[in-house]
Amino acid sequence: MRRADQPSRRTVLAAMAAAAVTGSAGVAAADPEAAMTTDSAAAGRAAPARTVDDRAWFTYADWCSGTARGTRAVAGDRPGLVLATPAGTTDYTDPHTGTTASWQYGTWTSPAHRLAVPATEAIVSWNAHTPPGTWIRIEARVTYSDGTSGPWYVMGRWASGDQDIRRTSVDDQSDGRSTVWTDTLAIDDPAAGLRLASCRLRLTLYRRPGTRATPTVWRLHAMGSDVPARFTVPASAPGLAKELAVPRYSQEIHKGQYPEYDNGGEAWCSPTSSQMIVEYWGARLTPEQLAWVNPSYADPQVCHAARFTYDHQYGGCGNWPFNAAYAATFEGLGGVVTRLGSLTDLETLIAAGVPAITSQSFTKGELTGAGYGTAGHLMTVIGFTADGDVIANDPYSESNEAVRRVYRRREFENIWLRTKRYNSSGTVVSGTGGVCYLYFPADPTAAQRRALAAVGVRV
Repeated sequence: MRRADQPSRRTVLAAMAAAAVTGSAGVAAADPEAAMTTDSAAAGRAAPARTVDDRAWFTYADWCSGTARGTRAVAGDRPGLVLATPAGTTDYTDPHTGTTASWQYGTWTSPAHRLAVPATEAIVSWNAHTPPGTWIRIEARVTYSDGTSGPWYVMGRWASGDQDIRRTSVDDQSDGRSTVWTDTLAIDDPAAGLRLASCRLRLTLYRRPGTRATPTVWRLHAMGSDVPARFTVPASAPGLAKELAVPRYSQEIHKGQYPEYDNGGEAWCSPTSSQMIVEYWGARLTPEQLAWVNPSYADPQVCHAARFTYDHQYGGCGNWPFNAAYAATFEGLGGVVTRLGSLTDLETLIAAGVPAITSQSFTKGELTGAGYGTAGHLMTVIGFTADGDVIANDPYSESNEAVRRVYRRREFENIWLRTKRYNSSGTVVSGTGGVCYLYFPADPTAAQRRALAAVGVRV
């Protein structure tokens, strides 16, 4: 998160929201609250409909259901996909180093999944282990509601380390109807009615020739959504008072550290939040893993999280699936990116002991007690007060001790779930529509499994 309310990487998506409110934009700029009140009343009259579809491949049967070329499914406590006899060898030139190398590869393509919710956006996340000398590519191909198909879009070239390739998203992918914006595949003009009707995912696993090393992919997750364009959302009623003991880390104490990773700690809200929940689940980095960090720096694990979530194309640590993938590099942890529909969903998770990382944007003054405005910020929801207000570990704090905040329920719910908002200049820009990261044990308890299933995540 950066202090100023500057355009985010998803600002281009706001053009869709702007198109939907062109008729009222002039009034809204002069009196934003009037437009928001009207929108709120309309939202309150409408019964909430399902707006998100989650599909995961993670069981042995799932991996056997796809089309494999040079890969195979492996059974066990945590089934996955590995290289078998490679399908071939190819060269890859890393755009961030200029280095060209040869790689053996194999592929796996999922069956087509028809989205229960014809979608305007899709986000793909994954859980994998890539030992030295290996990496993976993740792609998605959609079928549109008019029956036509899009191209294979690269949703990420990823490795848990950064010595073989530079972890990266891929820009400039569009067919004139949909476009990939860093980590989100989005319909270009939702107002025209076109939707994503189904999707297929493709994994390519790579290794250096002459080795037997292989990536292992444990989970592949597709989330499609069609969240209504809205400034305000229906209010949920409080239903839980509980707080989880999640470690507290400040991004701000890392200002100026390792500026090669998005100018240092000032922008590290996402990896800082990720590290909090990773450690909540009992995962720890070893002294050997942290040996590269300047020993004078406090909380070196936050520096580590920044380095190993960094997207070299986006130039930041806020790539949503890269954060979920980072969490899953810790033994026994899984992670997904999804969208939730209300604070009631978060209460369901908190009741089962599952914290969540939420993505939101707001102007200064919209979130009482925050003291800042942001075009995009991640924080960790760890509980609810007896009045239903949100208890959050907000990494944009001056110290670890100051990280725990209590935010007003109605304000927090609205800034998190809305899809459009007015920035400090009165311009219509986008909101995330309930995006969150969920990290959980790969072998969850029955209560955790039920809670995750209740919000659409099958484990």
